[in-house]
Amino acid sequence: MPQKAGSEITVWADATRVPGVKAYQKAHPDVKLKIVTYSGDANGANDLQTKVQLFDRTGSGWPDVAFTANVNDGTWASQGKTPYAAPVSQDIIPKTTLSGFADGALDPCVFNGKTYCVRNDLAQNVLWYNKKLMDSFGYTVPTTWEEYQALGEKVAKEHPGYLVGTAGDSYAPEVYFWASQCPASTVTSGKKVTVNLEDPKCTRMAKLLDGLIAKGSVSKDTVFSAGFVKNKAAKVLMLPGPSWYGQVLFNSTFKTPKGRIAAAAPLKFAGDTTNYTGNVGGGLWFVSSHSKNLKAASDLVTWMTTSNDYQATAGTYPAYKTAATAWLANQATTGYFAGDIGPVLQQAAERVWPGWSATQYSQEAIYASTVVPALNSGKSLTGTLGDWQTAITDKAKSLGYTVGR
Repeated sequence: MPQKAGSEITVWADATRVPGVKAYQKAHPDVKLKIVTYSGDANGANDLQTKVQLFDRTGSGWPDVAFTANVNDGTWASQGKTPYAAPVSQDIIPKTTLSGFADGALDPCVFNGKTYCVRNDLAQNVLWYNKKLMDSFGYTVPTTWEEYQALGEKVAKEHPGYLVGTAGDSYAPEVYFWASQCPASTVTSGKKVTVNLEDPKCTRMAKLLDGLIAKGSVSKDTVFSAGFVKNKAAKVLMLPGPSWYGQVLFNSTFKTPKGRIAAAAPLKFAGDTTNYTGNVGGGLWFVSSHSKNLKAASDLVTWMTTSNDYQATAGTYPAYKTAATAWLANQATTGYFAGDIGPVLQQAAERVWPGWSATQYSQEAIYASTVVPALNSGKSLTGTLGDWQTAITDKAKSLGYTVGR
């Protein structure tokens, strides 16, 4: 696209990111910006793709920069005759900048060896726990899934009603099954994907959760339901979950008092060498291949993702390593947590298992519509693996994937 220096750029972002874009505008008054607030593709929406398809047909209207909360959006934005997303690794954003992101952070952006987006934040999972409760019960924080299971059984017996996890969240597969290295969707090339929920690394996690659900220490509810917040929030002893749980869930939603919540390293099965973890979200920024001002567009995206001015006080864990260090220092100054969560979150950021791929379909939507209703009707996770496998396979095939086992 022929470039026009100094031309206005249009930025699409969600309400959470707009103050950051405005802060960029204030720091760069010479840049002409038009800011449009939209859903940000939150909760699996596909507004950006729908609009881009329309602009592709009419031949104009593409935003120069777009934020999306859907970590899978790169799967379509990087494809087609003229992909919406510009390959930022091709002299648009310097390699030195791209190499500053956490290991694996840009994986959802890489297609055919080119990088088509940059990551805003990470949502790596850790083991959150209530230190005050753990200490008062005399329990030790587990380091393996086997220890977690044993403690879950103990809790059910000694302190009925207290919880060590939840299986009713739409993103539960990304917390438990991703950490277990379950090949629920591993893209092998282009649009070829392996889906095998009968793999022992899937069945071991299903069995573990089934046992704790039966005993009552893992809830079938979601942490964000009104009933859970009202009746169960104070009874959460441990909760494997994303980095944003600290402030968003425990502080803002559960209103857990300060000095109680701590974070421990992701768990591993005793026989595994590495404590891999999963990831729940983490937004992306695109620079449009149709932009007439790639310089301004890429500068904005670079600032939004790497600048301490914005990222150090953002609500979520920055994907850019030096920004993450500043963010963690800021978390420490809030005094909310029972100890320093920094080392645990930094280690987990580099431990996201690479075998769970970004796809055009949402694992969360499939789990919510197939598995959660089955659990609520009394079925086990183990007994639902077949239906879950079929649901993923059917959805993948409908989107043009070749599915293997």
